[in-house]
Amino acid sequence: MKLSKKSSDSQTQQMYDYYIGIDWSLEKASIAHMKSNSIEPKVRDIVSPDIRSIKEYLQELRGTKILTIEETTGSQWLYVELKESVDKIIICNPLRNKLLDEGPKTDKIDSRKLCQLLRGNLVKEVYHTDNEQYKIRKLASGYEDLVKSRARVKNEISALYRSIGIRDKKGRGYDKSDETLNFILGQKKRVLETLELESKEYEELFKGIAKKNAVIRSIKKISGFGPILSVEGYSIVIDAGRFKNKYKFWAYSGLVKIKRESGKTSYTRNSKQYSRKLKCIFKMATKAALIGKNDIREYYEYLLQNGNTQKESRNAVTRYIATSFYAVMKHSVNYEPYYWRKKIEQKAA
Repeated sequence: MKLSKKSSDSQTQQMYDYYIGIDWSLEKASIAHMKSNSIEPKVRDIVSPDIRSIKEYLQELRGTKILTIEETTGSQWLYVELKESVDKIIICNPLRNKLLDEGPKTDKIDSRKLCQLLRGNLVKEVYHTDNEQYKIRKLASGYEDLVKSRARVKNEISALYRSIGIRDKKGRGYDKSDETLNFILGQKKRVLETLELESKEYEELFKGIAKKNAVIRSIKKISGFGPILSVEGYSIVIDAGRFKNKYKFWAYSGLVKIKRESGKTSYTRNSKQYSRKLKCIFKMATKAALIGKNDIREYYEYLLQNGNTQKESRNAVTRYIATSFYAVMKHSVNYEPYYWRKKIEQKAA
């Protein structure tokens, strides 16, 4: 029995015969399960944590099954391998579980707690998929690692120049008679050249993906988005339908503050649980759009003319871009330039 996306969290507790938690590592795995009417989980250690042993364990449990595993390096692999052995699998947020942690910690205790948290409907799911879209996510992750490495090497070269009193990042004017410095700079520059060539290969690959994928082609039409940002943004979200509305999507993107209230004190703060990469993508798209002459730039100027500060206008533009991105992905529609004008006219009517 497969649950539909419309199944509510409150229904989850009554719909399964078994609730299963797995604490997995390369050395061993600990599995705990409990029935819907159980008080304490049953725990078993699997000394050899191969997939076949775990699948055999799951097959022994007759009835509907829901399984949870904490988000780790190997969680995507486990998700793909085990999804057909259970009715539902949840990759859960370990930071959320940490807030509910107490007492000693062992593999058995961890699997038991995971099982209990799942039974109590207290785990927070981390999105995973096993289709072709996940390959795009892996490619985008590889490109991000490459960009970080390139930035690190550039900073190391700049630091070498600063160490001899030169602020110029290209090192113009430094004393080339220093053989040691020349050797180190030569090594760094060769590494940087290699990274830049590899980055170009990724970027060419992304251009090809942007041409073939209909959704990414639509995202690319949003002012401020090129093939790189389009592929990166798509790889993070994959399925916009998992967000109930644009406000939930804004929160996931770190574009709104969360209201906090205690007694008579009310305040807001940024959520710690948001996608920093997605926020960066929308900020970069905003910056790119405001440089050019387009519908987004005109919207920004309209906001300024109506008494908004530059900061307020930029933030409003970023949320507008995020909303457009969300609509294109969720409803598979084409981007409509100057949609903001239509909304203003509707309010005025």
